Amino acid sequence: MPTFKSIRARAEKRKGGPKALEKLMPAKPDLKGLAKLGDDRILAEMTKRVFCAGFAWSVIDSKWDGFEEAFLHFQPAKLSFQPEDYWEGLLRDVRIVRNGAKIMSVRDNAAFVQEIAKEHGSFGKFLAKWPSSNEIGLLDLLSKRGSRLGGNTGQMLLRFLGWDGFVTSRDVVVCLRDAGLDIAEEVKSKGDLAKVQAQFNAWAEETGLPYTYLSRICALSVGENRSEQH
Repeated sequence: MPTFKSIRARAEKRKGGPKALEKLMPAKPDLKGLAKLGDDRILAEMTKRVFCAGFAWSVIDSKWDGFEEAFLHFQPAKLSFQPEDYWEGLLRDVRIVRNGAKIMSVRDNAAFVQEIAKEHGSFGKFLAKWPSSNEIGLLDLLSKRGSRLGGNTGQMLLRFLGWDGFVTSRDVVVCLRDAGLDIAEEVKSKGDLAKVQAQFNAWAEETGLPYTYLSRICALSVGENRSEQH
């Protein structure tokens, strides 16, 4: 496998130099901030990622104030005590996107957030302590204990919450395959995810950079010459 230095150099060349590439980096991961994040905001982000999956993000964003009101500002304990009539009523609530399975995932994830908070003090504290070197373990937990949080949805949830990890976007996978990693064009199997994790672990040790930066630089080193979140 090539060193990450060569991948970074390619990204710098494509984006107009080291300083230009630096400006395209996301905010540095803030574990202290993540640890202080309220469980209601965790559940809100879970809900947004679930509803955005396979749907136009702009539509969800435009209706988000309605989501906040309809779902009681995502307070896990309050949602967990709501009767069936409340959840059935959401199926007719024009303030949100009325997808039955996704609506019910909010109830399930409210319970999930409470369980983790009971075990670790808060969901944010739990995430802040989880090592980036084992993102695949965290994704597996989200998939098994959460509702509709598997695959790309789980990765995007972690990214939007500010947890330091990689995202197996199309461009990132192209970069990894170009570097010689033997993985499929779409990374879905546990075996491929383990290979991706091992490679990012090696690059993190080599460079000392956050995984979020490694993922972003990797994506910017290939594909269409555009600026988008990775």
